[in-house]
Amino acid sequence: MNIQKTNKIAWHFNHSYTKLPKDFFVEQLPVKVSNPKLILLNEPLLKALGLDKEALSPEAWGNIFSGNELPEKAHPIAEAYAGHQFGHFALLGDGRAVLLGEHINPEGNHFDIQFKGSGQTPYSRRGDGRAALGPMLREFIISEAMNALNIPTTRSLAVVTTGESVMRDEVLPGAILTRVAKSHIRVGTFQFASTLNDINKLKALADYTIDRHYPECKAKDNPYLAFLNAVIERQALLISQWMHIGFIHGVMNTDNMSISGETIDYGPCAFMDRYHPETVFSSIDRQGRYAYLNQPPIAQWNLARFAETLIPLIDHNADKSIELASQSVNNFSDQFQTAWLKGMRQKLGLFNEEGSDIELINELLVLMQKNKADYTLTFRHLSSDAILKDAIFKDASFKVWYKNWLHCIQKQKESEETSRLKMLKHNPAVIPRNYLVEKALSLAVADQDYKFLNDFTAALLKPYEDSQVFSEPPIEEDKSYKTFCGT
Repeated sequence: MNIQKTNKIAWHFNHSYTKLPKDFFVEQLPVKVSNPKLILLNEPLLKALGLDKEALSPEAWGNIFSGNELPEKAHPIAEAYAGHQFGHFALLGDGRAVLLGEHINPEGNHFDIQFKGSGQTPYSRRGDGRAALGPMLREFIISEAMNALNIPTTRSLAVVTTGESVMRDEVLPGAILTRVAKSHIRVGTFQFASTLNDINKLKALADYTIDRHYPECKAKDNPYLAFLNAVIERQALLISQWMHIGFIHGVMNTDNMSISGETIDYGPCAFMDRYHPETVFSSIDRQGRYAYLNQPPIAQWNLARFAETLIPLIDHNADKSIELASQSVNNFSDQFQTAWLKGMRQKLGLFNEEGSDIELINELLVLMQKNKADYTLTFRHLSSDAILKDAIFKDASFKVWYKNWLHCIQKQKESEETSRLKMLKHNPAVIPRNYLVEKALSLAVADQDYKFLNDFTAALLKPYEDSQVFSEPPIEEDKSYKTFCGT
């Protein structure tokens, strides 16, 4: 296949991943598409990468982000990995994605540039290697919203339509997403390394990942144990941040847990409207394995699988290695609880750390569930002077809770106004509500009308500013609402 290369824009590619043993990747060009058209371009991210929008026309950008024309020093590969999918182990890999390389921005930071939906690879199995427009737009919307909420995440640089159709349950327009990440190294990458039964290859991957993401671990007495602990700490913080905003990932397989600590893969994700701890949206999660309440223990389960891969490296004595790794994984619960409690105190404007805080928080969550209260707006309204019209605020039990909470606020040395401002900074007014996401996708895919999507995305980039249009919950909750992975 003849794919042109261009040097018209300032890409600065490095290809350090290809220095790993060949088992970890295959060279793979993207498959050309017939009629690429640039639909979305993330200009702030483009600028942060040191790239100039004006260097190319929209048509030329479409050629670049479709893979029809590659940057001059791109060296596309598909990465190998494995994973537990709903608890079942499988060998996987990039079945519809290629990594162009690691772009180095003006500050010297490395970012993977990946095309998602770029055609078949040796890892495609029975898949067509393509992506539908709707899921790619969904990832663009939600990943950028997560970034605006200061939650570690992969980013979305561009979406192009391909001019070709893909067959899912119906015929859909095809698209390619350009994803930007600190890396695409996953728990599943280490699981794949374990299947090679070669400690030198496992060590090569671990050393590479430490160099890239956790260089501080190299100076520790036990670098690989320190590496495990660092990954656990990042994941504990990340999952707590998900819980704070009512985010439900939907497909927390081990291949969707990034070693860098970023949220990755937005296929069937969704945000909770009414608070219920057992909320699940994914159409393929029939048993509720990845429900809202289950996300912390599932993360710990995934981290146990990661720890298993490092057993040969942590200590020469297998029993001692298992003991050390087990202690680290067992620490996840306390680390998560600490991070979660800190964030919930911020949401309630609490500066003091009282032993009774956890009871105060849990009492509110029980009241929210009882009254079918909107998770996001309950916290937002507590921090505002608005008339509290939701049912929860009329509940006699809530009035008792409210009095206790106000007492906690008033006995702090910080003023009530300081607490209120703290709450406004930690309780978003605008989130990617499911009904709004679906409206944006429907208009874009069915009618090629992107105005609502663009307006919605603009509001999501300012999540702590109230919006008359985009802050409101659905008039009536759709209990049948399901999300789909799009593959």
